[in-house]
Amino acid sequence: MAERRATNKYYPPDWDPSQGSVNAYVGQHPLRDRARKLNEGILIVRFELPFSIWCGGCNSLLATGLRFNAEKKKIGNYYTTPVWSFRLKCRECGHWFEIHTNPKDSAYEVVSGARKKAEPDMSNEDDGTNNGIVDLSHVKDSGNKNSLLHKLEALDARKQRDKRAMERLSTLRVS
Repeated sequence: MAERRATNKYYPPDWDPSQGSVNAYVGQHPLRDRARKLNEGILIVRFELPFSIWCGGCNSLLATGLRFNAEKKKIGNYYTTPVWSFRLKCRECGHWFEIHTNPKDSAYEVVSGARKKAEPDMSNEDDGTNNGIVDLSHVKDSGNKNSLLHKLEALDARKQRDKRAMERLSTLRVS
């Protein structure tokens, strides 16, 4: 089945391989219309919003995951990592806004034309002082015999009791 879906390419009758690629012969870039601003250093890419933003032109909310055709341009470096600029157009009003990558913080920054929606940061609930260990000392045990915590404590107590019994048996066998 796969061989029937092979990619076929059209070769003009007056083209021959010594003239180079078909794209060069026809005078097109392999990326076609996406490369129309390549001489300015801009490539058209498909960009998905990493967070919700408010448009600066019409004040509408553009949700996370909304996709745009964006103008991608390299604007600098952070050490050896490139910093990219994405210029997007609002669907509602046609207002342009710009988002930059921030390699230092591994994030994106809204630079102009819009503002980021204030959302609680759920990724850093831990302040880093307890190395990821959750403190459950403030949680009270309800005394439920079927609770997982109660079962775990009972299992631990049973293991310690069995360990002490094995130690006693081994000392009796030796003597």
